Amino acid sequence: MKLSALQAGFNLDHIALESPSPNELSKFYKKFIMMEHVKKKNKEIICEGQNRKVILIKGKKNKLSYAGFSCRNKKNLEQFKNFIISNNVPFSKFINNHLEKGAFSIIDPDRNIISFGIRKKTKIVFKNKFCLPLQHLTFASRDVERFEHFYCEMLGFKTTDRVIHKNRSLATSFLTSNHEHHTIACFKSNKIGIDHYSYEVSQWENIKILCDYFSQQNIKIIWGPGRHGPGNNLFIFIEDLDKNWLEFSAELEIIHDRKVNEWPQSEKTLNLWGKGILRS
Repeated sequence: MKLSALQAGFNLDHIALESPSPNELSKFYKKFIMMEHVKKKNKEIICEGQNRKVILIKGKKNKLSYAGFSCRNKKNLEQFKNFIISNNVPFSKFINNHLEKGAFSIIDPDRNIISFGIRKKTKIVFKNKFCLPLQHLTFASRDVERFEHFYCEMLGFKTTDRVIHKNRSLATSFLTSNHEHHTIACFKSNKIGIDHYSYEVSQWENIKILCDYFSQQNIKIIWGPGRHGPGNNLFIFIEDLDKNWLEFSAELEIIHDRKVNEWPQSEKTLNLWGKGILRS
């Protein structure tokens, strides 16, 4: 039997970022993103909090090393593997040690390494229970049409919304692998790689709490508070020490059976309340 990524039900489990100064960056995540457990293992610095994990590796600034998605159970994982085998998607030799045995990885058309597996159980007891699970990962690409085709047709993500240029070319694609509006997205850009990644904070009240928290810590909010058009979620953005964009998102649309929405490429599409940051 075969299952698409959507049918298997995948969530963003972890991301690994390269950095020229991973030790300094880990201090930022420990202090400001409330990562309670930070350890070094196999040339990686692993930063963990309640339902969130960011791995830091010595390397280039603003570069995604790899990302990991986890699904509900081993049966779903195996059936998803059958799905991508049937689509002749080649597997990468990369081994992701942050997922249970049986995980596998692919390389997308922009050379991003994406792993699929089962979340590893942890014995760590986290004291800070503030809701900040990883939610979605957004890429930049010169070819959004190719990106969407690969994730939708070859992996079985579902396209939920598209942002369209006046010439009808694709500016942004939002895709999901579960019930939430998007777990992966892609902006058309002159660069290739990561655009930003997001933490889910559940509700508007937590956005306000985080705004006050970052203000007290002298961390500047670079965009927001605002509300996106696609996904209808509330958001704020900050930057880490490497100027990676971190989004904190609340009340993201839950997707049932609906058609794909199309939006014009405009500031208001990106932010219904005010200024939008256009990528292309």
